[in-house]
Parts: sequence; structure tokens; C-alpha cells
Amino acid sequence: MSESSGDPSPSPASAAPAFDLKAFLRRLPRLPGVYRMYDADDSLLYVGKARDLKRRVSSYFQKTQQSPRVAHMLQRVARLEASVTASEAEALLLENNLIKTGRPRYNILFRDDKSYPMLRLSGHRFPRISYYRGGVDRRHQYFGPFPSAWAVRESIHLLQKVFRLRTCEDSVFSNRTRACLLHQIDRCTGPCVGAVDEAGYASDVGAAVRFLRGEHQAVMGELEAKMLAAAETMHYEEAAVFRNRMSALSRVLEQQSMEAGGDVDVDVIAASIQSGRACVNLAMVRGGRHLGDKPHFPVHAGGLDEGESGRRELIEAFVVQHYDEGQIPPVIVGGSQVDPDLIRSLETRAGHPVQWIRQPQSHRRRWLEQAQKNARVALARLLLEEGSSQARTGELMRVLGLGQEIDPSGLRIECFDISHTAGEATQASCVVYENHAMQRGAYRRFNIGEIVGGDDYAAMRQVLTRRYGELAATPDGPDDASGPSKSASGGRATRLPDIVLIDGGKGQVSAARAVFEELGLDPAVLVGVAKGEGRKVGLETLVFADGRASLELGRESTALLLIAQIRDEAHRFAITGMRARRAKTRQSSRLEDIEGVGAKRRQRLLARFGGLRGIMAASVEDLGSVEGVSRSLAERIYRALHG
Repeated sequence: MSESSGDPSPSPASAAPAFDLKAFLRRLPRLPGVYRMYDADDSLLYVGKARDLKRRVSSYFQKTQQSPRVAHMLQRVARLEASVTASEAEALLLENNLIKTGRPRYNILFRDDKSYPMLRLSGHRFPRISYYRGGVDRRHQYFGPFPSAWAVRESIHLLQKVFRLRTCEDSVFSNRTRACLLHQIDRCTGPCVGAVDEAGYASDVGAAVRFLRGEHQAVMGELEAKMLAAAETMHYEEAAVFRNRMSALSRVLEQQSMEAGGDVDVDVIAASIQSGRACVNLAMVRGGRHLGDKPHFPVHAGGLDEGESGRRELIEAFVVQHYDEGQIPPVIVGGSQVDPDLIRSLETRAGHPVQWIRQPQSHRRRWLEQAQKNARVALARLLLEEGSSQARTGELMRVLGLGQEIDPSGLRIECFDISHTAGEATQASCVVYENHAMQRGAYRRFNIGEIVGGDDYAAMRQVLTRRYGELAATPDGPDDASGPSKSASGGRATRLPDIVLIDGGKGQVSAARAVFEELGLDPAVLVGVAKGEGRKVGLETLVFADGRASLELGRESTALLLIAQIRDEAHRFAITGMRARRAKTRQSSRLEDIEGVGAKRRQRLLARFGGLRGIMAASVEDLGSVEGVSRSLAERIYRALHG
């Protein structure tokens, strides 16, 4: 079932009739499902699930007093829709999908869980352990998620020390002629040079997998058995290796037995709400190892009750979104009780029982108390940083003489920087500051071409024309607070920012002013940031395009600190992109000039030898062993690279 209606305002006879709330509520069934609330502009305000749609939706419109957050939302509701689902679990999944796709204003939204790092064991004949982020591939094994990159790397270090698995890239592994330093210091068994056979390496991999899954005693027993067997056959050096592995592993297990108390996989979830902001802190135990915690700061959490009801709503929203695709542990220690339907949904998704512990004891209680403390600390730090950012924004507006008609939270600053190496691989960056923070999703890079290498003025003219060119035709374009939209041009702006920062002095500002005058845009928004003596922060001079006198704010100026922060971010973003482009150009350009080496062969060569340097070090026979490369083509490649 799906119920909806049209615009609630008076309309012509041809338009949809006004929304009838009473009729809508009467038609709602007493079945599980999902309901959606929209405003007069047909924007999605809220998505909710219900065990009984009629009872749940009707409760919003009873005479009982609602929380300020809900009351504010109901004032904007113009129409509703409802969809029946086969079960409560299905309603939960549908609700989560609608929240992620629609991003309704009054739903609590968390960052996608795919941002969590993982440990990957590749599907290679001699598997490699590595740090990984992103979607999973069935060819490989994944362990995690981990709360931080440090936790992953610490785990890799442990696996190297105890099980001596390789960490090198496959291209490096395939082309080694002698063992690397890691093999010499007993951190790798050296499968690249045949120091261990496939069966022996597979045994080490199996032991590492069991360790990561928490089968510690079984792994220790296997190592002990191998040590004794080696000693009985008088292979004492081999026995000493197993003894050292057991010693390293026992030290780790002794520490973890005190930390984890026998638990294998546990998540600990705590929430804190203060001053209109919220934090959910997640601590993880994986394979019996306490890996640390990670704070999460949702958006659209303003107006939440700071008591138990608000924390419960916050934790439920986190659980629904966090476990949408991630692994679900058998035990979750939560700082609030949650809906039993939510636990049943987790069990259905996980395929195993899930125990939610509201009042933990012993070591689990210590975990929860620590997670709660860390949530409060993280939230306090966020509020302090936001307060500082707001003060810097306000001071910058005062210094630049921006009027009261601009809301400080809506102040939009775009900053441009040009980066290249002696004129090679020129690239421009555009970073965005809005809502008192850097908006990374709105960053753009522009590849600069058809200019003389090293001509920064020409590069600046090109990037500004591409960024703001369309605004010349529509100077009063849409005010899109979400940032510039992607387009074929590489990122056109949808409105003119309040401030456009240019990393440079009078020359760059003059070039920018010429572009703005040609496009018919207001050059008063252009501000150059000229570096001071020794390029030290605090000695910069602000250069204006509208004829105002240059301004030196001094080291103590909070406004200058904000400008320096934005300028440095633009420089960082530009130089990382430039380096990547330069590396790609240098790797492929010489190969592109060789007749018979197309895109596929070039890709195979680079993958096989790990880059242009590896290809240049290869013999004709090595080049000919690559798929699609004949003997004659291998000789042609060799002559081209060494001629």
C-alpha cells in the first residue's frame, strides 16, 4: 500500500486536491511499514518505521505534548505517505534505505560505514596482508572493521612478527631476485625467493586467520606441536623459530586476556548529547583484542532531548545505519535500551543470535564507562572547535566589512591555488569553506592545459573562467548551499561565493579581476593572500581587487588564522593532485610513444613490473613474458627505453 496526496495549498481544478489528514489516517492499516513526511515544497522531512502504521502515525497528531524537535517538524508537514512491508525487519531495512537516499532533514544521519578501515588477506597464491578501505571483493578475505588506521597497522605488525606474512605489492613480489630486509629481520618467510614453499606459507596463513577469528589457544597449540616436532628431529634452529613465535604470541594473549576477559567479538556503543550536538562513540573488540574506539558525529541531531530518550533515539539511529552492511558481532554493549524489533532485525541480517547488554558487569562495564567518558570528551572537543571556528568566521566578516545581511554560518569562501613542477602537470585546486568548516565534498581539481608551462597567471585565468563562466549568463543563479554541482567542465559553480581567495599577490589578483570583469561578476569578492617574508604564517598581506588598500592583520589575528587555514588546505589539495598527475604522466608517456603499445599492453606492463622503472630494468625475455607482448615488440620496447 502507498498513500499520498498533492499540494495542500489552494490550487486550480486541474491540480491535485488538498491533503486530507483525517482521511489519510483513517485509511492507514494496522500493519508494519514505513511512513514519510513532506513539506509544502515536496522536500522529504522525516522517514520512520512502525510496527503498527495506524497507531504510530496517529500518535503524532494527538493532543499530548510533543518534544520541541517533533513539534517543529510537524509545523512544516504538508503531506504524508505510507508503505506497508511484509515484516518489521523489512520496514527497518526500507527505512534505512530511504534515509540514506533521501537524507531527510529531521532524521539523524551518520557517515557511511564504508569509511572504516579493514585488514585484507589477498587471494594470491601467497596471500598478502594489507590495510584496506572500500567495498569488498569475494576473491579476498577481510577482517574488521577496525576503529582506526592505527589499529589495522598494529594488527599487521603483529601478524608479521608472529606469522611472518608478506606485505609487499604483487608487482614487487613477482620481480624479486633476492629477499628483502623484512625477511632478514624475521618479519617475512620470503616466499618471493622460495625460502618457504606454498604449503608452508598456507599453514602460516591459516594460523593467522584463526588468530584473527579469536582461536588463540588452537593457534598456540599448533605452534607448540611444530616446535616439539622440530626438536625431536633435531632441527633446533627451526624449533627456536617456533619458540620465538610462541613467546611473542603469549605476550599478546596475556595482555588481551586481561583486556577482553574471554570475549571474542564485541561492540560497545555510548552516546552523549549537549548544546544541540551529539556524539556516538563505538569501541570494538575483534578476535579477543580490544582495538580502541571511534567517535561519530551525526548531522540533523539538533533538538534531541539530552536525557535517556534522546540517547536511545541516537543509538537506535546509529545501530540501523552502522550495521546496514557491516559485520554484526554476537554481543553489543549499549548505553541505552533499544527496540526489541531492532535486535531481531540484526539477528536476521547476521544469521546468528545478537545479545544486547544494557547493564554490563565486570570488564564489559569498564568498557562502557570508558566509552561514555570518551563520547563526552569527544563532544566537548567538537563544541570547543566549533566555537573557535565560529569566532574566526565572525572576525573575518568584520575585518572584510561584510554586512549583517550575511549569516555567518552561510558564509561561503572558495580558495584557489595553482601547483606544478617546473611547469609540468599543472593543476589548480578549489577548496570550499562553509558552515564554519571545510566542505571536502565540494572540493574540485582542474587540469590546466594549453598554456605555457609555469604561467601561473594564465592558469589562474583558465580555472576561474571554467569555475564561474556559466554565472555570466545567470548572475543570480540558484543558491545551492550544498556546494557546486559536478559537470563536464570539471566543477562549475552554482552561485558566486561571498569571498574568493587567491593564493598570490597583486599579479594573481589582477589576473582574477580581469576574468571577473570579462564575465560581468563583482570583483569585490576577490581577495589575494600575498605571502610575507620567509613565507611565515602571520606575515601575509591581503590584496583586494576593488581598489581597497592592502591589509596586514598581524600574527594575533584570528581572521588571518582562518585565511591561512583555508589557503594551506587549497595548497595541500593542489599539490597532492599535481603529484598524482605527474606520476601518471611520467609512468605512461614514454610507453605511449612506442608503436604497438596501446592502453591494455601499457597497463599490463605497468602492473607486472610495478612502474616505468621496473619496465626499464626488465630484460627482453622478461618483457616478452607479459601477455600480449611478442618477442619483436619486446625488443622494440627495450630499444625505445634504452636507445
